[in-house]
Amino acid sequence: MPAELTARLRAHAYGLGFDAVGVAALGAPETFEHFRAWLAAGQHASMAWLDGEGAQLRADTRRPHPGATHAIVVAASYGGREPAGPVARYARGDDYHTVLRARLRELHAWLEGEVGDAVDARPYVDSGPLLERDLAQRAGLGWFGKNTMLITPRAGSHLFLAALFVDVALTPSVPFEADRCGTCTRCLDACPTGALPAPRVLDAHRCISYLTIEHRDAIPVELRAHVGDLLYGCDICNDVCPWNVRFAQPSRFDAFTPRDLFADASDRDGTRALARELLMMGPAEYATAFKGSAMKRAKLWMLQRNACVVLGNIGTDEDLAVLDAMLAHEQEIVREHAAWAVAQLVSSSDTAPRTTPSRR
Repeated sequence: MPAELTARLRAHAYGLGFDAVGVAALGAPETFEHFRAWLAAGQHASMAWLDGEGAQLRADTRRPHPGATHAIVVAASYGGREPAGPVARYARGDDYHTVLRARLRELHAWLEGEVGDAVDARPYVDSGPLLERDLAQRAGLGWFGKNTMLITPRAGSHLFLAALFVDVALTPSVPFEADRCGTCTRCLDACPTGALPAPRVLDAHRCISYLTIEHRDAIPVELRAHVGDLLYGCDICNDVCPWNVRFAQPSRFDAFTPRDLFADASDRDGTRALARELLMMGPAEYATAFKGSAMKRAKLWMLQRNACVVLGNIGTDEDLAVLDAMLAHEQEIVREHAAWAVAQLVSSSDTAPRTTPSRR
């Protein structure tokens, strides 16, 4: 019976380490019009894959994998209890795409064993044309926070979302209808670049995560000081959320344990050291250091661009030598950001101590 199979499936998924599990019937997302308006306003910045054909596929969850009828939606903590740092928590361990896809394949194999037949299924881990948060809300996992993140009642929002699309009859979960943000606006107030102009509206042009990970051009000069000490991604709007302060969970996946590269980057001196290490890396060292890491989403020159901005914000005269070396970098963007950072440090060398705030 669908209800009995669904109950066993949920229990098995929790046993695999997921923090939240639900089932949603596939169909048109309720938030698609909101998504389309966001695209029309151009707030997706340069992420063109979200528009056009990508948007049309997202208009109905039955389109990406024809024949599937239900999605098993899961959430996995990536370590919301880990200390803040210059690299967003989600990217400090192994690549979540690979880790969670493998775990969903385990769930798929278990499901085939339960039904006694082959099951047409496909795992999605931030890799398909889906409105994942809409699907998760329909599967009862949580609600859309004012920071645009999916917040779950018992684990906050430091979570990966993933789904296994199947052609098996399952009992859908009750959608999560409540809005538990109330009158709180801490996430909007805390964003240093103003990337959250209104509740549940993200302007990617100003988002530090977008600027340091997806953006393939120069970081706007007027936003560089606001990037502070953040090298890759940003957790600020999550960190200030009361639901994370109280309910964020450690990860149940060993693969998400932070790599040694980030072990000493918990204070300003450690962040400066990491930034210098990135600037001194060559392609081979980069490939070795970030093998199997989600951080390879950003190319080496992008990380070096980011490192220049960070040193321009929190660096000292001790960092001038490596920044001077970047003035001869093969990438013009890195050269320009290095020149900006040098100018920042030189202009402040004879003044009072720097007052650029740490984001942690």
